Amino acid sequence: MDCTYRKPLKIHLVTSTESPEFPHLARALSQSSLVGLDAEWKPQRSHQSNFPRVSLLQLACQPRPRFNPESDESNASVVFLLDLSSIPLPSIWELLKELFVSPDILKLGFKFKQDLIYLSSTFCSQGCDIGFDRVEPYLDITSIYNHLHHKQLGRKLPKETKSLASICKELLDISLSKELQCSDWSNRPLTEGQKNYAAIDAHCLIEIFNIFQVKVAQKGFAAGNSCSSISELDSSNLDLGLKGILEKPDIGNKTVRFKLCEALDIIRATSYYSQCLPEEVVSRVSYLNTMPMDESLVKIVRKYGEKILLRECDKAPKTSKKKGRKQSSVIVDSREKRSDDIGDWQGPPPWDFSLGGDGYPKFLCDVMVEGLAKHLRCVGIDAATPRSKKPEPRELIDQTSKEKRVLLTCDAKLLRHQYLIKNQIYRVKSLLKNQQLLEVIETFQLKISEDQLMSRCTKCNGRFIQKPLSTEEAVEAAKGFQRIPDCLFDKNLQFWQCMDCNQLYWEGTQYHNAVQKFIDVCNLNE
Repeated sequence: MDCTYRKPLKIHLVTSTESPEFPHLARALSQSSLVGLDAEWKPQRSHQSNFPRVSLLQLACQPRPRFNPESDESNASVVFLLDLSSIPLPSIWELLKELFVSPDILKLGFKFKQDLIYLSSTFCSQGCDIGFDRVEPYLDITSIYNHLHHKQLGRKLPKETKSLASICKELLDISLSKELQCSDWSNRPLTEGQKNYAAIDAHCLIEIFNIFQVKVAQKGFAAGNSCSSISELDSSNLDLGLKGILEKPDIGNKTVRFKLCEALDIIRATSYYSQCLPEEVVSRVSYLNTMPMDESLVKIVRKYGEKILLRECDKAPKTSKKKGRKQSSVIVDSREKRSDDIGDWQGPPPWDFSLGGDGYPKFLCDVMVEGLAKHLRCVGIDAATPRSKKPEPRELIDQTSKEKRVLLTCDAKLLRHQYLIKNQIYRVKSLLKNQQLLEVIETFQLKISEDQLMSRCTKCNGRFIQKPLSTEEAVEAAKGFQRIPDCLFDKNLQFWQCMDCNQLYWEGTQYHNAVQKFIDVCNLNE
């Protein structure tokens, strides 16, 4: 299901530097100490010689409490969606570069280095020769998760990092729908679903960090010697300037420990001297008028802070390092064509009467199309999933053959095993679940009727009992297994139970919404 929040998320789409949203963006960044970063681009199906062009950059901003500590609303996060297909990129390059290296703003991301590489390439292609080469201070959500669950226990960090959806489910108890991740982000206008998906992906980074910050405060993750802040310096010392402060023996040692960000704070504190200088000397283009981080945030940055640095080798797509003679382009083209052809369905399927089948379509959906399996079950089609979470190709082939199914996959490598199970492997070409469902229905000429909808268990693919249960019978069947909401007791509903996993279903709002959804998707009204 889609992720939901207690408060509506404020989303601003920035399509031009002349739009009212742009000064709002600059103001929000100046007032923020936390910014969540994410980017979207059109997915590539195969290896390309160029990096994909980033179509959307998401910036989730959390204002500092100091701007209005008594108002929760003013401190609520706001998300800006920068439409990089509409905005002239040179006009926002300086703003973004200043954001990425601002010592006053902690940047959050989830494996953002790849996003930064694509982002830098996109800006370079539009005349911004330097692009972007660093983000600091930075903190990755995977590092936060590892600190919370592994570091304090003394265990080694896992080799495989969890997905953002898994982390959100565990820490925030919300489910992120990743269905739109592979949608075409270059199409305009963006759908409302795309806008919400993009905004939530960036906003959840801040929510995860806030949990981490509370843990740090409670359990003392960041305990240790903390450097004095600029506020601890006597106001008379500010008149000395940086050189005088460093030379003064009683406070020199304290000041030397400051990092660059603290030195910049001192410069800001003595900035009134700049009023005496000529305008051309002090004038410098600055888009962000930021304030120093709070002390609690500074401690976290000092102990856990990271940075992303791009090297020259990161700025070009990686090429294959396999040695060998170059093959003729004619041979390569013929192989690619043959690979495409083998993914097309050539029939007949194993359930066909001519092959001794029973006429009922049966599919096995590998892990890459598990979402498609649930959609097929919703329209009444038998769609199994692998017995193990990470099945080997041989296991998939054996299950497909024994159960006389057609294996559905997006993995072109599985097509190499086509010779083992003739006419029992089909490569799904669509990216979104609804399109995948329609593709399978059309390819295999499946007949879908309204009576079939929601006739299978979406959890295990099982069939329902023939006779519905009363409320009393359902309560008894659900004991110690499933909770039935109290609000259903007065509605005199009928309950249906899966014969395989015993999951209970009833015809409530979700049921009727799902039926209507698949009536629309499958065009059953026509």
